[in-house]
Amino acid sequence: MSKRSYNQYCGVARAMDVLGERWTLLIVRELLTGPKRFKDLLEGLPGIGTNLLTARLKDLEGYGVVRRVTLPPPAASRVYELTELGRSLEPVIMGLARWGLKFLGASREEDDRQPAWAMVALKSVLKSEAKGETRESYEFRVDDEVFHVWIADGETEVRQGSAADPDLVVRSDTQTFLAVAAGRIEPTEAVASGAIGTEGDREARERCMKMLGAR
Repeated sequence: MSKRSYNQYCGVARAMDVLGERWTLLIVRELLTGPKRFKDLLEGLPGIGTNLLTARLKDLEGYGVVRRVTLPPPAASRVYELTELGRSLEPVIMGLARWGLKFLGASREEDDRQPAWAMVALKSVLKSEAKGETRESYEFRVDDEVFHVWIADGETEVRQGSAADPDLVVRSDTQTFLAVAAGRIEPTEAVASGAIGTEGDREARERCMKMLGAR
């Protein structure tokens, strides 16, 4: 584990001892949508470098935030996943995502953009009052990646991969979904213009759009 510490007897300081190093919270962000191979994490964190990613993962394992497991066949891959302690950081990441969207602005030419980041942004802004007692699944096809959102009794889960039997399929690109999350594009306007395509139950689409902030 990292030996750097603020040496302050305070919960915030202790949290920063664990999570305050550069890239650490972004590794947690990547793992919120599901287990990842080391290679997947490298691809999802452009610029981190192999040695630094190894060091950060080692620290997170030492703190009990991340663990290594082997996926069942046929995948049988060694992956990193969040522990229960790690998953308890989800509200923290969602809060940071909502706060950061206020500063997102228009995309810069040098900015990397990845579909998983759009899904984290979208989850962070889902309107809880629109969920109600809904039990539905939505499949989001973002550029060349697929995610599914499961809504059950007011709770939301976002995971990488296809939904078994989605009530709604939503298609668009990373830039559009980030613009929706940031409030620069109305979801219903994006659907009307064709920037977002949907397939499935009309009422499910209406509920999904309301959760994404449609007025």
